[in-house]
Amino acid sequence: MITCKRARFSLPRNAPYLNCAYMSPLLKDAERVGIREIRKKRNPASIRPNDFFDNVEQLRKSFAALVQINDPQRVVTIPSTAYALANVANNITLRRGDNIVLVSDEFPSNYYCWAAAAERNGATIVTVAPSEQLEGRGRIWNTRLLEAITANTKAVALGQVHWADGTLFDLAAVRRRATEVGAVLIVDGTQSVGAMPFDVSALQPDVLVCAAYKWLLGPYSIGLAYYGPQFDQGRPIEEHWMNRLHSEDFSQLVNYQDRYRPGALRYEVGEHSNFIHVAMLQTSINQLLRWGTANIQEYCESITAAPVNELRELGYRIGDDATRAAHLFGIRFDAEQEDKLRKSLSEHRISVSIRGNSIRISPNIYNTPQEMARLVKALKHARTKK
Repeated sequence: MITCKRARFSLPRNAPYLNCAYMSPLLKDAERVGIREIRKKRNPASIRPNDFFDNVEQLRKSFAALVQINDPQRVVTIPSTAYALANVANNITLRRGDNIVLVSDEFPSNYYCWAAAAERNGATIVTVAPSEQLEGRGRIWNTRLLEAITANTKAVALGQVHWADGTLFDLAAVRRRATEVGAVLIVDGTQSVGAMPFDVSALQPDVLVCAAYKWLLGPYSIGLAYYGPQFDQGRPIEEHWMNRLHSEDFSQLVNYQDRYRPGALRYEVGEHSNFIHVAMLQTSINQLLRWGTANIQEYCESITAAPVNELRELGYRIGDDATRAAHLFGIRFDAEQEDKLRKSLSEHRISVSIRGNSIRISPNIYNTPQEMARLVKALKHARTKK
């Protein structure tokens, strides 16, 4: 099994960072590459026209390898998940009576675009809620999700895991059901891709979007998206020179081109060459490829299994192991406990997130068993403190 890779990061020793779902730390290697690329701007003469395209082409290939995409030309760089999803919502035909299926407490960026699209077209949002009971919660939620997808459903949008508590969604079953009714499947991989396996070629989502600043270990304000054949003839939300055919020929840029670059490439953000961010993200994804996302998930499971059982014995409520991720999970608490929990976590210098009535724990390859033990100690202290 893969070992802890803390030395590859610059995290402090005495302040456990269990908050990758909020934002990942940078790899030391990615930091060095970023500084190198910043320095290049000192002398722009060193930046050649082919640099606007070549580095991005390599990034496409690396991400395609990470998530098993057969054609890297279906990968584009994006500034955010909201940008990628806006392109999708802009190219789905909705009519009165149609619906879009989401899960409850979805991340806002995966709600607002659909709410706006539904309002514009007289469609509705169907929100699938989990069971109130903890036992069997993930299984029941998945069952309800499949039942919500009907002949009126035009799109299903969700994550591989729920962003707030790590509940696993059965995307293969959702894909089958969406295909039966002719609905588009959009997956937000921001909280899973980079920490657990994802196979586009097997699952065949119509769209996969991933912000890079979490589990891809990249910088903020860049991400990657896959667009399937469903969107090959669509219209992008942004009109710029780089998504037009033959844009790599700088001498012909004033010969305006009506045609877009083929297929998914039309959806790429303007200024996608972003020399600094692209190089940093390339470094991070290459490292993830060497480590292997299955190994990262296994490592997270190895350092969390015993602490999770200890916390359950203390009375904390955590979802079934089989229906949640190992790299991201929620610890549920009662509202009157929140102040004690926040204070104890702060006193033990532990960085986590509180989302709703859950403490969101999100370890990664840089965390240690000792840090998980410290989390247990802090939460035990909160239980006993008066």
